[in-house]
Amino acid sequence: MSFTPLDSGLYRPLFTSAPMQRLFSDEAHIARLVAVEAALARAQADLGLIPLDAAQAITDLSRCFVPDWERLQLGTAQDGFPVIALLAQLREQLPAAAAEALHFGATTQDIMDTALVLQLRDALHLIEGNVHVVVQLLAHLSDMHRRTLMAGRTHSQHALPITFGLKVAGWLAPLLRHLERLHQLRPRLLVVQCGGAAGTLAALGNDGLRVSAALARELGLGEAPLPWHTSRDTLAELGGWLSLLTGTLGKAAQDLILLAQSEVDEVRGGGGGGGSSTMPQKSNPIGSELIVAAARANAALLSGLHQAALQEHERGTHGWQLEWLTLPQMLGLTAGAVDRTVLLTQDLQVDAARMRANVQASGGLMMAEALTFALAAHVGQAEAKATVRRAVALARQDGQPLAEALRLCTNAPLDWAALHEDHYLGVNDALIDRLLGLADARHRRTP
Repeated sequence: MSFTPLDSGLYRPLFTSAPMQRLFSDEAHIARLVAVEAALARAQADLGLIPLDAAQAITDLSRCFVPDWERLQLGTAQDGFPVIALLAQLREQLPAAAAEALHFGATTQDIMDTALVLQLRDALHLIEGNVHVVVQLLAHLSDMHRRTLMAGRTHSQHALPITFGLKVAGWLAPLLRHLERLHQLRPRLLVVQCGGAAGTLAALGNDGLRVSAALARELGLGEAPLPWHTSRDTLAELGGWLSLLTGTLGKAAQDLILLAQSEVDEVRGGGGGGGSSTMPQKSNPIGSELIVAAARANAALLSGLHQAALQEHERGTHGWQLEWLTLPQMLGLTAGAVDRTVLLTQDLQVDAARMRANVQASGGLMMAEALTFALAAHVGQAEAKATVRRAVALARQDGQPLAEALRLCTNAPLDWAALHEDHYLGVNDALIDRLLGLADARHRRTP
């Protein structure tokens, strides 16, 4: 097996998406490093700091540059990062003036961090687009099943009747908050890194801030108040967002695994089932399992990003590399989990009849709360609780419906016909309507 499943041609399709895989390829990484160098040259040329023809030569080369991968690999192994070896190859193909102007006033981390930000911008665009698809699918599913009765379960036990539509709304609600969090995070995250060797931009004299602003304009990014060489909070914040997102998807997937258990059998399909090598009857919930695995992996990897936030002085020693080991994996796992959720939601088969049958199989026990409140109007809360508790014990002992057992315990004139699971759903529809309104508003605000 490979070092991580995301590096494996065999296992990779289980855990990430093809577009995210391409985005985090070596080729895409080097292309972004070169693009940042070219943008820096154009910004400096616009400010009169390097010759215009030098910036043009660097830009022209950036559009057709093909690295010598073997030399680049050797240089990376020697230096700990690819920028020095990459600059050497670029300078070999540039006129002397352009070679001298290349990378003027910058440091390796300026280039690599800014290239990472470009990568993150594209990655978040991919993820957000599919999250919106999930939101629309879940909103439709919630509306369609707003009256599909099922057992609400707390501590894995039957609690009160709910609807499947409300359960789906519970999966949907956090996604709307995650989209809002992403909107708030982007301006903090998508900023250039431009600080020079120690964060002072000293090599650029009094032009440092002008260069930073011009570079940001060239790349369509924002400016940070200060260089963030060792202030990695926004990357940790991104990791937290990724973990929250996959946690929400994992919660929904875990619910579906439980609802698909043979003894429950309330949902089926959803993203395709996995077969067994020896048991032909099996259709394992592999899609849901992969989402849960991604969520748990991201929760573990997030601690690595928090460890990476502990960096020394103006340039750290190891935190940067720790980010390389964690953040790309988290993005890859998140993309895979979102894609899996799209498939899961599109193909989900909901057995409304089985859901109702499971409610009826409880013999009315999940109406104990409703019966208690109805009885309390006649005998008081304390006596009502005690009476219903005796009725529950009797119903379990004799295997009779709770309502029948309660009739043996009280003569109170209850409206027995109204005390039915379909009539004890509280503000189910209002809650669903409120959430779907928020989802629709979010969809209309999306560019």
